[in-house]
Order: sequence, then C-alpha cells, then structure tokens
Amino acid sequence: MSNDQSIFKRFPQRQTLLEDFKRKGKHNVLLVNGHFHTPFSFSAFTEIEQAFRMAKDEGIQVLGINDFYTTDGYAEFVELAQKYRIFPLFNIEFMSLQKDLQAEGIRVNDPANPGRTYMSGKGLTQPLKIGKDALTLLEQVQTESNIQTAEMVEKLNAFLNELNAGFSFTFDELKAKYAKNMLRERHIAKALREAINENFDTAEQKTDFYKQIFSGKEMKSELNDTAGLENEIRGNLLKTGGRAFVPEDPKAFLSLEQVKDVIISAGGIPCYPVLLDDAKGNFTDYERNKEDLYEVLVSKGIYSVELIPGRNTFPILKDFITYFRAKNFLITFGTEHNTPQLDPVKVSCSGGVDLDAELEQIGFEGGCILAAHQYLVANDQEGYLDNTGYAKLTEYNLFVQLGQAVISHFIGQK
Repeated sequence: MSNDQSIFKRFPQRQTLLEDFKRKGKHNVLLVNGHFHTPFSFSAFTEIEQAFRMAKDEGIQVLGINDFYTTDGYAEFVELAQKYRIFPLFNIEFMSLQKDLQAEGIRVNDPANPGRTYMSGKGLTQPLKIGKDALTLLEQVQTESNIQTAEMVEKLNAFLNELNAGFSFTFDELKAKYAKNMLRERHIAKALREAINENFDTAEQKTDFYKQIFSGKEMKSELNDTAGLENEIRGNLLKTGGRAFVPEDPKAFLSLEQVKDVIISAGGIPCYPVLLDDAKGNFTDYERNKEDLYEVLVSKGIYSVELIPGRNTFPILKDFITYFRAKNFLITFGTEHNTPQLDPVKVSCSGGVDLDAELEQIGFEGGCILAAHQYLVANDQEGYLDNTGYAKLTEYNLFVQLGQAVISHFIGQK
C-alpha cells in the first residue's frame, strides 16, 4: 500500500473485525513498547529496522514510534511494521513550557529545568493530517531546534580552533551524516567522540584531549564506553556552563495548551510522560503526590500517562500504575532509547526487573486503545476523544476490545 493512505483504510468494518476476532477464540496479552525514538530525532538504533529486528527477537508485537517534534519517520515505520507484522503506534514528543510553574521554580517532568514539560501525542494520523495553524507551530519548533544546534556547532568549532584540534564541523555535514532533518545535541556529541577517535592515535592523546575540552576535568568513562563518553561530552560541553552551550530561545517552546492543540489537530491523544522515582528515589515537585498529579492532569484535559519503567523501581511503579488504572487512564510503557545506550526493546523496571502480568496487561490495554483510536480516526470516525477533547473513559473496555481486534487483524494472529 502506498504511504499516502492510512493502512487502516482497507481494514474491515468495525463489526466484522470484532466478529472475526471473537471467532479466533483464546486471546493472549501481547508485549508492547509504546515509546521509542528513532534516528529521525536521536536514537540508540542506527536505523529503524534495528528496533524491529530486536522487537521480533524479544517477542514484542506492538511498537510505538515517538520522535521529538517530527513524524517524518512514519512512512518507513509503517513499511517495516507491515514487513515484520508488528503493530505500529504513531506518536510524537514535545518540550513545552509552563511559564507560571517556571516562575515558581516547580519542576514538572524535567528534573533540571522548572516549568519545562515534556508531552507526548499518542495515536496520530498516518500519513499526518494536521490543521494549518498547528502545522505552523510544529514547523516553528523544528526550525528553532535546528537554529540552536547550528549555533552549538559554531561555538564548538571556535573552541576546537582555540585548542588547535585540527578538525571542525559544519551543521549541514553533521545533519547529513548523523541525523535526518533535525540535528540534536546528542548527534553533536556522537560526532565529536568519533572525531576524537579518528584524529588521535594513542589512548593518552585521546584522554588528554578530553581533559582539554572538559576544561581540565578528568574523564570518568573508559575510551571504549561510547555511551558514557557521549554523555560526558553533553554534560561538560553542551549543557549549561559548557563552552559550546547555547540557551534555548523561548520561541523553541510552545505552551502546554499549544502542544495539546497541535496533538489533537493531528488526530492524537495528549499524554503526560511521568518520570516518577529517579535512581536516588527522588521525585519532582509536580509528581511527588500521585493524587495531586491526577487532579492537575484532569484539570488540564489530560487523561493519559506513559512511563519508561527502566527508570523506576517496581514497587513504586506498581503503586502508581494501579492508582491511575483505577481512574481509567490510558497508560502506556516504553523504553525511550533516546541515549547512545542500546538496551533491550522489552520493557522492564530498573535493575532489569520484569513487569508483572498485571502491568503487562495494562500496557497492552493502552496499546489496544491507541490501535482502536488510530483505526477509527483513519476511517473518519470519532476516536478515543470526543469533539470537545474529553476522553471516553466510560468506554475504556470497548476501546480495548476493538483495539485487540484491530491489532489481531494487522498481525494475522491465530
């Protein structure tokens, strides 16, 4: 099927799907990874197909692309989904700014930047259909993001020149080699690590140069620890206080309300990504109390949360998810893969602790609701949100059932 038409356009009608699914008898809970990044933003994967190969090997049958600011990976993603018979979820991620919380110093789901609020859009249209005003906002944040990284490249080159490094970069070259249409600071870190490796022969020379670009600080990672080195480059060179740091222009951030509007205009469901507990057991101000968080999200018209359980301890994750599931929230899990570290695609908690059967069931339900939503919207019907943007919480189980039928039809499950 050509990529200019939704894959769901040729699906049977709703009743036929449900009847076919019922005839198949026993239905298993499928493993879902509803959030991972691809090279269209930044990813641990060298190509999208690598994620599908790993998913196939690990028994994952539902995958959700979730790139920053772009849906450009959708066309390749849907082709690979059809090839591997793994059901595709079409998502996107934004960084928004709640200026009132920034002024109050309240950390939301970015532990280092008060007010900054990550938001995901779940179950967007594929191919993307979006209103003109929303498209303008989306293009605005894409442009501002590239302007910032272009300025970082310039500052990095000036610093490398001071150090007589013997090499430099251009924005266009980096984008062509490492990115698609959006260059992120992680791409810059990767390019610099590779350039150091290529331009210095001995371990001592490389170590000495790292110390120079880290402004005298000793490197903590081993030279063969690519992920560790790239994280150190970001922390020492590209973040606040680093020689190549460039602050983000306020125009790079939409308000939370604008992000919601863009997501809904693109046929999606606004979803709040939850950090929950970090490696030291700390929570952000916004998330410290789950009851308060629930009330705030509902007041903002958000009825979906997603988590990256690899960050969280199992007991805390379980308690949080049990609470939000009882509220009929749409819940998804993912692995993110937005760092150089190539972890498994199968979702697990910190320390590699597996999700239990109940959490896997809840994650599958979330995937099913998104599948049903994508199917309905593609066929010009109302999805999980009504025409006011309110989620159909009382129809949760009906959407799960329809989503199971949609997924089953796609993957040819027997």
